[in-house]
Amino acid sequence: MTYLRQILTIAAKDLRSEMRTKEALNASVAFSVVILILFSFAFDQAEGFEAFLGGLLWLAYSFAGALVLNRSFARELQNDCLDALISSPAPPSAIFLGKALANYALLLAVELLSLGVFIVLYDVRFSGKFPLMLLVSLLATWGMTVIGTTFSALTVNLTMRELMLPVLIYPLLIPVLMSAMVLTTGLLTDVPLATNMVWLRVLVAFDIVFTGLAVVFIDDVLVG
Repeated sequence: MTYLRQILTIAAKDLRSEMRTKEALNASVAFSVVILILFSFAFDQAEGFEAFLGGLLWLAYSFAGALVLNRSFARELQNDCLDALISSPAPPSAIFLGKALANYALLLAVELLSLGVFIVLYDVRFSGKFPLMLLVSLLATWGMTVIGTTFSALTVNLTMRELMLPVLIYPLLIPVLMSAMVLTTGLLTDVPLATNMVWLRVLVAFDIVFTGLAVVFIDDVLVG
């Protein structure tokens, strides 16, 4: 219970800090909305355009998500707050999971707001498949969160961390983004989920493996 309380305390601290300024949230939502608007003008919404919708949506999510993830540990640099956080009784894994949980909530909020714009701009109808879309979003977003939070800690002391973070995380996110794009496109084009079940398994396996690796090695990342 103490471990869980530490995780929730750190997550609540990060969420309160973000809600005071809304810097990352506002920037991410605005960025994703602009991308979706530009895509709507750049692509002719003719017959067969639905095959590209999953890719467009998750590209917007991934680009906007980098803005949220980059702030995860960077906000702790002022007044040596990061050193104080590492020196606290909370173990590094609790610090990581707390920050990952806060980032997860922020990313889901950005995605939910952007999805409304996406539905309006592209005249999308989920036709009762929203629960499946929610499942794909929950799994894929956690994968993005784990990788992004880990590398946010790794690059926090770099002078060009804003540029380094996307360079480092996007290659690792290829399995997550490919799976999410295929599954989302399949849902929007009425492809049975059983046809793309392998991609859902990839998402689940990715989340489990990389969450475990992050928890195991975060001590070396933060302290080492």
